[in-house]
Amino acid sequence: MSKFARGIVATIVGAAMWGLSGACAQYLYAHYTVSPLFITVVRMLGAGALFMAYLLAFRRELMGQIVRDRASVVRLVIFGCVGLFLCQLTYTEVVNFTNAGTATVLQSSSVVLVMLVTCLLERRLPHVRELAGLACAMVATVLIATKGNLGTLSIPPAGLAWGMANAASVTFYVMYPHRLFQKWGSMPVTGSGMLLGGFAALAVLMASEGIAAATGAAAPAIPAFGLDGIAVLALIVLVGTFAAFGLYLYGVSVVGGVKGSLLGTMEPVSATVLSALWLQTSFTAPDWAGLVLMLLTTVLVSVKGVQEQPAAQLGQASATELGD
Repeated sequence: MSKFARGIVATIVGAAMWGLSGACAQYLYAHYTVSPLFITVVRMLGAGALFMAYLLAFRRELMGQIVRDRASVVRLVIFGCVGLFLCQLTYTEVVNFTNAGTATVLQSSSVVLVMLVTCLLERRLPHVRELAGLACAMVATVLIATKGNLGTLSIPPAGLAWGMANAASVTFYVMYPHRLFQKWGSMPVTGSGMLLGGFAALAVLMASEGIAAATGAAAPAIPAFGLDGIAVLALIVLVGTFAAFGLYLYGVSVVGGVKGSLLGTMEPVSATVLSALWLQTSFTAPDWAGLVLMLLTTVLVSVKGVQEQPAAQLGQASATELGD
């Protein structure tokens, strides 16, 4: 297999693994009393520790250079504790209120936000393909939220609100670390940000538990998981986060950002299919139509980015990929 073919396979498999992580979170909500914040803590700290072990083993000198660069450290803290943390938490909240497929499709609307921010920064109007992508994304969101009945909201309002917050947080963490990626590479930046974000998530969890205890409404911080719950948590950390990030980042480094963003559309597909087949989630025709329209949005916006949107190209590749 050629290097380019390996890159394609790695990108597709990595994106599909992100979809698996959403389905795993949905499984935990269905079988255990577990909070989105707890899942976020375990996911980020676990994957962040694995990334850091890899980086210290194979990129120790580079990591030393990063630590000595004060400006980069500050940016990494913001990237991890704001961008990655909020992205992971809001996505898990959407899964909690809806399901893995719906959450991942709503997250895909971030490609439109990246495009709009890019147009604003470049002080230009969107191109025709970008406007078409925006229209597809808006219709897709309406279909998913109403199931085709425009007079009724068919998903919980909190789920839709968290979905929009997730798209916004993805847009931030996708576009913010551009300089860090250019200077240090995606793997060291993502790994460091994941660990820092995990510590931020842990601090928020401990603070929330302390507040709950003070008000007499405390709940156990660590749910009583059975073997299946532990196995699913391990899948989220090892496969749905660490392996998914590693494979996708390698694939994008080979095939490029635009092709990576297009191949990354496997994430909402895998999340939806797994949610339907494994967890028996019922999806209506408007749901599937929304999925197709959101995939079309990615194609329209990304293909235009080949020649006219270098910043959006980076953002779209990372949004589908680094999103969950």
